[in-house]
Amino acid sequence: MSNAWPARLQPGSPYPLGASWDGLGINFAVFSGHAQRIELCLFDATGRKELTRLDLPECTDEVWHGYLPNAHPGTVYGYRAHGPYQPHHGHRFNPHKLLIDPYAKRLVGHFRWSDALFAHRVHSNRLDLSIDRRDSAPAMPKCVVVDEAVDWSHDVRPDVPWGETIVYETHLRGATMQRDDLRGNERGTFAALASPRFIEHLQRLGVTAVELLPVHAFLNDRFLVERGLRNYWGYNTAAYFAPEPSYLMTHQLDEVRIAVRALHAAGIEVLLDVVYNHTCEGNELGPTVSWRGLDNASYYRLIPGDARHHINDTGCGNTLNLSHPRVLQMVMDSLRYWATSFNIDGFRFDLGVTLGREPNGFDPGSGFFDALRQDPVLAQRKLISEPWDIGPGGYQLGNHPPGFAEWNDRFRDCVRRYWRGDEGMRPDLAARLTGSADLFNRRSRRPWASINFVTSHDGFTLADLTAYAGKHNEANNEGNNDGHNENCSANWGIEGSSDDPAILETRHRVARSMIATMLVSLGTPMLTAGDELGRTQQGNNNAYCQDNEISWIDWALEDTDRGRRMTDFFARMIALRKAHPLLRETRFLFGDREVLPGLYDVGWFDEHGDPLTIEAWQDPQKRAFTLRRAGPGLNGETEVLLLMLNGSAETVRFAPPAPHLEWHMLVDSAAPEAPPQPLTTPELDIGAHGLVVLATQPVGDTDWQTGWMAGAQHGKRLLTALPPDPGTLSPDNGNTMSLPAGGLPHA
Repeated sequence: MSNAWPARLQPGSPYPLGASWDGLGINFAVFSGHAQRIELCLFDATGRKELTRLDLPECTDEVWHGYLPNAHPGTVYGYRAHGPYQPHHGHRFNPHKLLIDPYAKRLVGHFRWSDALFAHRVHSNRLDLSIDRRDSAPAMPKCVVVDEAVDWSHDVRPDVPWGETIVYETHLRGATMQRDDLRGNERGTFAALASPRFIEHLQRLGVTAVELLPVHAFLNDRFLVERGLRNYWGYNTAAYFAPEPSYLMTHQLDEVRIAVRALHAAGIEVLLDVVYNHTCEGNELGPTVSWRGLDNASYYRLIPGDARHHINDTGCGNTLNLSHPRVLQMVMDSLRYWATSFNIDGFRFDLGVTLGREPNGFDPGSGFFDALRQDPVLAQRKLISEPWDIGPGGYQLGNHPPGFAEWNDRFRDCVRRYWRGDEGMRPDLAARLTGSADLFNRRSRRPWASINFVTSHDGFTLADLTAYAGKHNEANNEGNNDGHNENCSANWGIEGSSDDPAILETRHRVARSMIATMLVSLGTPMLTAGDELGRTQQGNNNAYCQDNEISWIDWALEDTDRGRRMTDFFARMIALRKAHPLLRETRFLFGDREVLPGLYDVGWFDEHGDPLTIEAWQDPQKRAFTLRRAGPGLNGETEVLLLMLNGSAETVRFAPPAPHLEWHMLVDSAAPEAPPQPLTTPELDIGAHGLVVLATQPVGDTDWQTGWMAGAQHGKRLLTALPPDPGTLSPDNGNTMSLPAGGLPHA
């Protein structure tokens, strides 16, 4: 860029927002409805030296704008906003604070914690009412203008149907920090995400989508830095358009695109966990790094009648004001940018209830949901919501509009409690196995709307779920007061690690049964990275600040007996799901579709093969039951599956229900390496905490066993053909039963 700066900027255009290069210069445009003046600050390439300040000369429709001729991509900049510093009226303008452009596409440099980052005098007795006049630029990252020309013509998004989707939730950095086959500066970056070994691991498992924890640029909380910790998870966004700089080995945005394209070439979708409910600026005592300094009263929801304080429905100090059209525009533009510039396949919305809040509370018809569902680009991407926040009426599982899938914590807790051996869990588990119709069968939604998971980044790992009865978060330096107190977990004899073979066998069997339950249930399964290797966080169920071996995937586990066996079981269960369309049914089940004379699409039986009665469902001491499914198989032939679950602490003898068919055992969580084999006896014993899947042999397919085992052993992606969809039942047709939940018993 030329050092011959003009005395003033040309007027430029209010659209598009952000910094846009047109080949001859750069147009700058930024929204502020209450600023009196905004300065563009230009820096050298390192971002360390401020070279000049130029006023944005025009303000049109509350957008300040100006044009810098002869400027090129690579230009480094920031803003300073002038206006009233009146916290009681919601205004916190302070031109001494350098501000990140909300539309910045790339950042250079890093945050360095200093009192200068705050618009108010941190140690003043007047708290946030006294202005701080120190320059924050030395402690701030700077914005970088980018060339947005991208050619995606040779990339094909996998566009996996929802009914066939299997999500693998992972942290970008943690996925590869302990990979000894990568160079040190490559680990923990997008470049490492595209490495053949990682992709081969995903293919071996058979997952169809990677869901990345937040990759937007974020700020490490000051209290964590002072403790020698970091905000590892990254739910503390500082820029909604820019990737986290530490995740870019080359400092170039194409590194993200290369990773996405490599995953797409392997048939794997890329989903992003995004945080549009709050920002890194915290409450009124937080730092000023962008939105607060540009227009606090517009960007944030403030308490009516007390504009000095922020509404805190997120638990993070502030709440973005998506009721404001410019704030909503920023969020939509950010989503569309990631969808088009990086070909991202979908988004998981952190605290999604917050995004649907209007002044009177959560609204499935909120402006955000309406804008997203009608957008011609974003409506075609996968949309997943975390259906809760801490505000009034903040638990909204099942109440999002059509087009959304939702994290189903009811599934998580139910599966954990059933396999722990809790009383009275059969009816609830039956509803979860069949897609949680009690939650999602409305407005013509489908079972895939339920994101079924047993573990996630937030909580115990699968290994810890069976090794700890309580949390052990001492490493977070919060006195073990953080994180959930009820994890629905059990240690099966001793807290923490154990060498006792009996305890280990129970733990491993329970873990396999929980994962098997998830993968045979209707809905969209989500796995947590590292669970397939037996990864532990040493009992930490809130490792948000542990950017170390506690959180990173330990790839050395691949070479252990436990790691190999568990990975093989994950791959086997995923292959089983792909090989049997009944496990991927995209319609809710009511037991009213007669597949063959006397054989309905779903039926429920006790361990003796007798139909379950209402009285039997209500017996809290019973922990064993059989689910029978019937319908088209992989090649369109009629197939029958039996899912036999023994949640008790003793071996239980099961008898298949009538009609008496030729059964083949596909999997037994108590004997995970046993190959599929015919059932040669009229009854079978299922071990404590065990799950067994039986199937009738598909008609005319003599190679079914060989083909299935090949898929299970190598994690190959099995081609599937969904049966023709005869349409869904009306949610008002009276086919559901009030007891038990989910339209359960039909023999």
